[in-house]
Amino acid sequence: MSSYEYTVIPAPARGEKAKGARTGIERFAATLTDALNDMAREGWEYVRAEVLPAEERSGLTSRTTVYHNLLVFRRVLGAEPARSLPLEEPVAAPTTPPIAAPSAAPEQPAPIRPAEPSTAQPAPVRAPFSQPMRAMPQQQAHARAAEPPLTAPPAGPRLGPATR
Repeated sequence: MSSYEYTVIPAPARGEKAKGARTGIERFAATLTDALNDMAREGWEYVRAEVLPAEERSGLTSRTTVYHNLLVFRRVLGAEPARSLPLEEPVAAPTTPPIAAPSAAPEQPAPIRPAEPSTAQPAPVRAPFSQPMRAMPQQQAHARAAEPPLTAPPAGPRLGPATR
């Protein structure tokens, strides 16, 4: 089973100008496509879009709830970002050596060595919201402090509006 690291970035709020995009929805789609392709080039796999509430200050004393559109990405832990080849240089086809005649004694396979730990550097941070979020182990819920027992109402006259 693979372990993943996650990153969440804010979704584009509006479309930017793009060649061939004339309407607002076309510009927005082009902007979203660029954001998804940029993350894919860095090795991130798109998971989903989320709309999450956040409580923010409004004025001195009040608070309001705002909703943020976020894009969630993941990649396998320890994965290197995908390296793209330059488009200008053609790739030459590899040449294969001629096949040698089989020898009389079969060769022994090489012994399998354990993999050494990777010392790969993490990918550079793009923006404040693009740092990976790693899954944390769930902490056990703490037991609540014992609350005092409920007491009976006072045995005196009821103070309040009179009943008719």
